[in-house]
Amino acid sequence: MEKCKKLALLVGCNYPNTPHELHGCHNDVLAMREVLVSTRFGFDPNCVELLIDKPGSPIMPTGANIKAALNSMVDRAEDGDVLFFHYSGHGTLIKSHNAIKKAEEAIVPCDFNLITSVDFRELVNRVPKEVTFTILSDSCHSGGLIDKETEQIGPSTTPDDAILPAFCKPKEIPFESVLEYFTSFTSKTSTDIGTHLVQVFGADASLMFRQEAKPIGKPLKADEGILLSGCQTNETSADVQSRGNGKQPCGAFSNAVQMALKENPGPLSNREIVIQARKILVMQHFNKQHPCLYCSNENAGAIFLNPPQKPNAQY
Repeated sequence: MEKCKKLALLVGCNYPNTPHELHGCHNDVLAMREVLVSTRFGFDPNCVELLIDKPGSPIMPTGANIKAALNSMVDRAEDGDVLFFHYSGHGTLIKSHNAIKKAEEAIVPCDFNLITSVDFRELVNRVPKEVTFTILSDSCHSGGLIDKETEQIGPSTTPDDAILPAFCKPKEIPFESVLEYFTSFTSKTSTDIGTHLVQVFGADASLMFRQEAKPIGKPLKADEGILLSGCQTNETSADVQSRGNGKQPCGAFSNAVQMALKENPGPLSNREIVIQARKILVMQHFNKQHPCLYCSNENAGAIFLNPPQKPNAQY
């Protein structure tokens, strides 16, 4: 039988020389690349694409470039393949101008062209049946980033006196800041962020804001894809800017996942990865951040970044 393909897209956004600058996101994805190409996971280095917003990077992690890379990865997928997307950067919650609708989760590429939970749902809907697609999002408000995904490990209570360690910064750009940024470009007074994004980015804007003109081709369906989120929807994820002892800045969740893998050299399920990451964050005093898991019941117990197991497979 032909060996399965393992494809990965790793995106780190530090937003250098901006008011929203982070420090650990490039380090997160560079460290993850080393994990993936190790003998443990066996990714071919040529099949691991890296997008970081470092000055001089040949391809910057804009909204359009990230979505193009994700679409290419899904288009290449065949039965038995493993797909992985690791994002480290800012997240935001999109407030609807319709008071009835809930706020929606989004990641913030370097050009602020938001990639939303609807975009991730549409992407996951296209993944072939016998393919695993794991998303690890180390960003604020990342819980529920795949729209309508089943919650396996969900919200926990944060103590009222919990505080973020002084050497950390939340990986969040408030919705109001995103809106203000684009209002300066469009000169529109609308509080509907979609109006601004469509004017600036056109067809490259999120599907969430273009659904009336371009509806999704098939009904949205739940229980596809695997999301390991750095925090709950109502929480922020930490960018650890100074760790001492010569250690580089990092994302608290990305680092916790990598520590869990290092401390447990045997197979770990998606559920076990998230549980271990939660324990590590508590030990490191990140009491305001609770990683979550969203996927089907079967995928919750599946081995992290393992090819899908077909029923009654013969070995």
